[in-house]
Amino acid sequence: MQFPESWLREFCNPPLSSQELADKLTMAGLEVEELLPVAPPFSSIVVGTIVEAEQHPNADRLRVCKVDVGQAEPLQIVCGAPNARVGIKVPAALVGAELPPGEDGKPFKIGKGKLRGVESFGMLCSARELKLSEENAGLLELPADAPVGANIRDYLKLDDQLFTLKLTPNLAHCLSVYGIAREVAALTGAPLKTPSFPTLAPQIADTLPVEVQAADLCGRFAGRVIKGINPQAQTPTWMVERLARCGQRSVSALVDISNYVMFELGRPSHIFDLDKIHGGLQVRWGKAGEQLKLLNGNTVTLDEQVGVIADSQAVESLAGIMGGDATAVGDDTRNVFVEAAFWWPKAIAGRSRRFNFSTDAGHRFERGVDPQQIVEHLERISELVVQICGGEVGPVVDQIVNVPEAKPVTLRVARACKVIGMDLSQQQCADALRSLSLPVTEGEGSVTVTPPSFRFDLQIEEDLIEEVARVIGYENLPHTPPQAPVTAQVRPESRRGAFALRRQLAQQGYQETINFSFVEERWERDYAGNTDPIKLLNPIASHLSVMRSSLLGSLLNVLKFNTDRKAARVRVFELGRVFRKDASVLDSETTVAGFDQPMRVAALAWGDAEQQQWGAPARAVDFFDVKGDVEALLAPRVPVFEAAEHPAMHPGRCARVLLDGVAIGFVGELHPRWRQAEGWQQAPVLFELDLPAVLARDIAKAQPVARHQPVERDLAVVVKESVTHAALMAAIRGSDAQGLLKSAVLFDVYRAKKGVEAPGLAADEKSLAVRLTLEGVEATLTDEQIDGVVQAALAALQQQVGARLR
Repeated sequence: MQFPESWLREFCNPPLSSQELADKLTMAGLEVEELLPVAPPFSSIVVGTIVEAEQHPNADRLRVCKVDVGQAEPLQIVCGAPNARVGIKVPAALVGAELPPGEDGKPFKIGKGKLRGVESFGMLCSARELKLSEENAGLLELPADAPVGANIRDYLKLDDQLFTLKLTPNLAHCLSVYGIAREVAALTGAPLKTPSFPTLAPQIADTLPVEVQAADLCGRFAGRVIKGINPQAQTPTWMVERLARCGQRSVSALVDISNYVMFELGRPSHIFDLDKIHGGLQVRWGKAGEQLKLLNGNTVTLDEQVGVIADSQAVESLAGIMGGDATAVGDDTRNVFVEAAFWWPKAIAGRSRRFNFSTDAGHRFERGVDPQQIVEHLERISELVVQICGGEVGPVVDQIVNVPEAKPVTLRVARACKVIGMDLSQQQCADALRSLSLPVTEGEGSVTVTPPSFRFDLQIEEDLIEEVARVIGYENLPHTPPQAPVTAQVRPESRRGAFALRRQLAQQGYQETINFSFVEERWERDYAGNTDPIKLLNPIASHLSVMRSSLLGSLLNVLKFNTDRKAARVRVFELGRVFRKDASVLDSETTVAGFDQPMRVAALAWGDAEQQQWGAPARAVDFFDVKGDVEALLAPRVPVFEAAEHPAMHPGRCARVLLDGVAIGFVGELHPRWRQAEGWQQAPVLFELDLPAVLARDIAKAQPVARHQPVERDLAVVVKESVTHAALMAAIRGSDAQGLLKSAVLFDVYRAKKGVEAPGLAADEKSLAVRLTLEGVEATLTDEQIDGVVQAALAALQQQVGARLR
């Protein structure tokens, strides 16, 4: 919300400087985000009148002007502006003047000079040169009644300050200059000038029939017909300046009047071209498939969730948000229908975002606009229309259908003291609320407020407590240390922190990346196999239109970015949240119904397995390198890898990762289809795991150091080619080793060479050599114990994997 200080002080003028007023508002919860003068510093620029303007003798685009600046003789100034002509009043910079700083940050000084041989004693200025706007079409033309010789800063009030407030959604009553003035009066005790709304006597009997068909959309609708207006009337300069200082450009007199009252009183309205309306108007919910071309040129498709104003033939306006192009006022408009209504906030909230735009009207209506003063504000709009554009007014037709009922809210003084943290009397609480124009009744230890129509936010006791604290001033609250001890939440020993995981991945050679949670829909389809992703209503970019259900697409995009810039080796990881539809998820403090939002950790490796070095030959990173990284990440727990399929991964080089029999993710090479699509000669290797499973860890337990040396025995067994390493190890570890088997390691694999027979091996067999390490805690192992463990292992291998001793 931006507005000029001078406009605010017309309603309430406290004895405070601009900065003091800004501080007061900020400490009352109305944060002043920016406080700037209307124009930057400049000096010696006055109002001048061009009394002569002749063609420059040596330049086609220059004119030699005689300018009256209130001195004894007119000044000769050479000017190249296309609108430099006799009779207009413009800003004239005298010799010695300083214009606002340019791009180099230094002020531009005006001196006596020569342009193509003709002396010039000053400069005539445009709005852009004075930093008043970006307009650079010519000189800034001033009103005809501007006093010649007057300082331009004083005449245009350029020392006025622009306040920019950052308002929270519960402060909808402050979305107008008068609403802020009401707050200032409460905070400072300065008198508030309440605007008056004289009633215009109807001059014609014309009305427009309006039928409100949806009471849950529109609670009150008022309007009047005004005939015989001049739509090309000039908007008064004072109104144009105030709108500009609120950040709103002038469009036309009728549009400017509607915008002006919105900024002045917080009342959005709309003016229809009466002659373009067919029959009467219906206020209703939209119908599926209906279309409307808006004032901004966009054509939107409507449904039953959007409110509209329609005539007998088509939809003419998006209720509470923006009017339609078909009934917009223009230069040919002669008769208008002025509308002001109360739209239920829930019926307006979120509708603008569905169509990828926002409006000042929608911003106000979705927060709540006063339903009681509609007719008064309509009279204010009508008054300005008649003053500026002329015309004859008809009677106001006001329909009250379903307006909010104010429910009393009670504040307990003891509760307020506890929440605010300072001792307050009942009188202090009551006075604070009365200063905000709230009707107050007092009881024993309590204060009850019946919220006025402009305060939608006052619904519970805490709302009143906040109002009391705001009026007292947050800077006046005591600094009371907490009485209860502050105890940090201790993380369970069986869980490590996410930062420890990040450090471990960094130690393994990966670099962290942070990516958007919204991605291309193609990534979800190709890399996650998700054909029904969560779509965004208002994406920041057209291609980032869905929420990700996997981190892999983000990492592949990072790889693409780096390889496009000739990176030779890339190893990246990300810890992040993914999003997927899940009807089993219910609403809670940390969840949203229908949506699962788990945390994942994913990584990608591409290029050489190691940095270039002299001690080892270069080789490309492969599946087993990344599988080893996963094992190191999960250690000391031992994961199980089983062949699986994943939409993003190579069908024959992909494994599901299991911990304690529970699947926690996948590891594998990128699918050849996607590798070829991106043009990579080498396949990236990726993994993605559930973060909670990775963060969980076993608690270390102390074990005595054996006093006796371990014993090693090697077994060479013949098995079928289909027997996996995991099955072999499971059989050995599951044998009856009497607690003496410390470890088992596969250290050799032997197969027959192609076309050569191997003794003792069939074509579909292989030989596996395993080293068993045995250790006794109480005493040195005997031969009988060692042979018992070896024989138990052999028996288990024979029974479970069909092995035989080689």
